[in-house]
Amino acid sequence: MRKVLVCVLLALAVTSVGLVALGDGERVLRVSFAWPTYIDPAVGSDFSSSSSFVNLYDTLVYPDVDGSPLPHVATHWETSDDGLVWTFYLRDDVKFHDGTPLTAEDVKFSMDRITTIGEGYGFLFVGRVTETEVVDDHTVRFHLSEPFGPFLTTLYRLYILNKDLVEANIKRPGPYGDMGDYGKEFLLTHDAGSGPYMVKEFRVEEELVMVKNPNYWLPIDPEAPDEVRFIGTTEPATIRTMIARRELEISDQWQPQEALAALDTIEGVEIASFSPGTEFYLMINTKKPPTDDVHFRRAMAWATDYATVVEHIFPGAIQARGPVPQNLPGADPNVFQFHRDLDKAREELAQSKYYGQLDQYEVEFHWIAEVPDEEKVALLFMANMAEIGINVKVVKVPWMSVVEEMAQLETSPHIVSVFDSSHYPEAGSLLESRYHSSSAPTWEQNEWLLDPDLDAMIEEALATVDREERFQKYAEIQQYIVELCPTIFLFEQVEKHAYQAAYVDWPVARGEVNPVMGYNMAARFIKVYPEKRAELLGK
Repeated sequence: MRKVLVCVLLALAVTSVGLVALGDGERVLRVSFAWPTYIDPAVGSDFSSSSSFVNLYDTLVYPDVDGSPLPHVATHWETSDDGLVWTFYLRDDVKFHDGTPLTAEDVKFSMDRITTIGEGYGFLFVGRVTETEVVDDHTVRFHLSEPFGPFLTTLYRLYILNKDLVEANIKRPGPYGDMGDYGKEFLLTHDAGSGPYMVKEFRVEEELVMVKNPNYWLPIDPEAPDEVRFIGTTEPATIRTMIARRELEISDQWQPQEALAALDTIEGVEIASFSPGTEFYLMINTKKPPTDDVHFRRAMAWATDYATVVEHIFPGAIQARGPVPQNLPGADPNVFQFHRDLDKAREELAQSKYYGQLDQYEVEFHWIAEVPDEEKVALLFMANMAEIGINVKVVKVPWMSVVEEMAQLETSPHIVSVFDSSHYPEAGSLLESRYHSSSAPTWEQNEWLLDPDLDAMIEEALATVDREERFQKYAEIQQYIVELCPTIFLFEQVEKHAYQAAYVDWPVARGEVNPVMGYNMAARFIKVYPEKRAELLGK
């Protein structure tokens, strides 16, 4: 019966969205992001995509500000003694945007889909979840291939889709057999969620527009935005103009320091600064000469001027200590930390197999075009390396091109600078997504370590249910990685956004920072006061 109704309900939902017209007094929240954005939960995994998922979809559990799981669609859960079976009991009052009820069938469909497609956050579940069982309409059971200590927190990334709506929009034939394209074309520009907001319009190259879900199962503050716009630009002049005209409420996090300083002078605008558990890495290709030599890599690590980066280019940041930000549970506070020492850099370089022929090699450094301050880091690095005889070529590359080139070993550059965050609040998240072989053809790993011993260490740690024991294994992995020096661990980010403090109440500005990427942009917790905006515009 549910399938019979889906097309009619969808038509009604579209009609109701089309009737939403914002007047002058309506609450609008506009946020700029680096683009592209993917709103298909089985495809996207970057900051803008994750921020979109949080607004459009619900999850079984929801992260508290300390990263611990709170009941959400699931009221409670239990696990077997061996950690292989997890059973979740669902609320019976959650409805999708088209009015149909969310059931265990939708949870199963969502898990089956993300593990079959294997993109985005799929790596968290592929090979781990062997079966998703529907016990009854409001009980779902996951069977794991082996114990997985952080399983509960990885469910922050299982966004629940409306099975019938997706199936009604599958294109056939497609790469997924009977499931055709598995609804990927439809979900490129539409949502199939039950979240507090729903897609009104998505111009893929420019802007995602979402409107408040009037039938959301949780209370939404009346001062939360009625409309949310995610805008695809980080261009500093554009951002400054939009902020000054009160056409942008929150800026992206990629504004250069001089742009932030200028934004901070605008009346009513403040800079929100917080530590999100993000690290800035110089990812070194370990399979491409000359960076395939560990002594060459160590020489670069010793020659890098960390102090200038954290004191002048990204002021407020702190030098990273290994592959995991120190505020992430499971980070090793005792892992070895490089510092600038040209004598040690030259000693390491002398042990490299490329010593004596440095003039024959050029190290290509790709920095992200959408983040202007990365160019300053790249140019400083080039100057640092010249001091020890290493030639560096600096190349500006758009983010989309970086993602494409890192998908293959042959096209990955010697070095690429990338910010990355944990996908769930534990060190194992970054250790796996950054260094396990399964993540090598993704934007999260330019290192291409492909180290079976490291893979086994990561897998064993993640399979350890006891938290203290698991964290000890994480510490050993961090030491192992630092010994290989596949990365220059530059700094832990202090995320900075200009925002309209005069008429926007943003929880992170009050210190309520969620450690899971994307959740700080949950619009239902942000308040907008249009009357205060009108006062500013009237001055």
